[in-house]
Amino acid sequence: MVDAGAAVRWLQLAAPRGGPDDLSALVARAAPAIGATEIVIYLADYAQARLVPLLGAGLVRDVLPIETTLAGRAFTGLDVQRAVDGGDRMWVPLLVGCERMGVLELVSSAAGDPDMEAPARELAVSVAQLLVNRRPYGDVIERLRPRLPMQVAAEIVWGLLPPLTFATDEIMVTAILEPCYGVGGDIFDYALNGDVLSVGLFDTCGHGIKASTLASLVVSTYRNARRCGLDLVDMASSIDKWVRSEHPNLFATALLAELDRTTGRLRVINAGHPGALLLRDGKAIRELPGPTALPLGIGHLSSRRPDVHEEDLHAGDRILAYTDGITDARSPDGQRFGVDRLVDFVNRALNDQLPTPETMRRLVRAVMAHQGDELQDDATAMFLEWRPPRSPLAHLSALAAAGP
Repeated sequence: MVDAGAAVRWLQLAAPRGGPDDLSALVARAAPAIGATEIVIYLADYAQARLVPLLGAGLVRDVLPIETTLAGRAFTGLDVQRAVDGGDRMWVPLLVGCERMGVLELVSSAAGDPDMEAPARELAVSVAQLLVNRRPYGDVIERLRPRLPMQVAAEIVWGLLPPLTFATDEIMVTAILEPCYGVGGDIFDYALNGDVLSVGLFDTCGHGIKASTLASLVVSTYRNARRCGLDLVDMASSIDKWVRSEHPNLFATALLAELDRTTGRLRVINAGHPGALLLRDGKAIRELPGPTALPLGIGHLSSRRPDVHEEDLHAGDRILAYTDGITDARSPDGQRFGVDRLVDFVNRALNDQLPTPETMRRLVRAVMAHQGDELQDDATAMFLEWRPPRSPLAHLSALAAAGP
């Protein structure tokens, strides 16, 4: 049986001695240790529409569409794919946790052997981790992933975003943002501290560099408030204050949420944002209340502090938050994508049991297709899922702890 241990150890020791541009060649050199003749890294572009090869010397590969290739099927379904009719190739998802980076192609006479799958996955995990670790030290990956030249506004936003997907045994958060190369001002962030997952989804007014500059201020203020230990209301007040101070004629809508992963208690402030959807048992059952506060930057127009809506989630519940670029997207004949179409799409995706990140990718593709691939505003969506592995009555522990 093939053992990937030697190849993984060699890569971990060799990679720090080279630059990011050397990684493809290093991975290719590890091929004999895992019984392969070639190994090729493919990375998903920003739009998650194509897989682009990261090639070393002597290797030639084409860009592969995600929708119609076996490599794309490995990326979307997270399963190992093999060439048909006993071919000599296999494609393995490149994952860091649940974050999809691309796929790894292995060329081997043993590609059809089921015993090859485990070592191939082990190697892919190591390669994905090396890509993340070496990425900040050069531009080879960032030059590879854009299909079009990226505008400065988009560069600002993408430089601030966390990984698109994060998961533990109890929670998953995954998001997607489109368009990728020219930005209107959508941005999101999340962080898990102890048992509380904090999530922020923001839509700043305007387009281009002004919108991305405001988005930078908003998400940086959100992180600062969160790291200072402020509660949801004070987080919203802090962002509101800084927006009003630095951009007095602008504002941002926002959805600020905290989810306790042990109890399922969700706390939400909706600052002028579209209402998030609560999904349960494979269908959208209702919209969460909102708005509970004015948009951030104009909070001084009301004497009331932001209201916090609380919701006790059931095991398996999902929250779908989105910006108005999703629902306001218009077809060439003027029809809005709308909430009903959004709910129908998500219901069908849930019933098809698609991986959550793939649901998000397909949602944005559907919005793009509805608008003839020419979005007039950012289309951003985020899924938040609670899936406790223990008692379905865990949310009652907070009541028990409080005493009679």
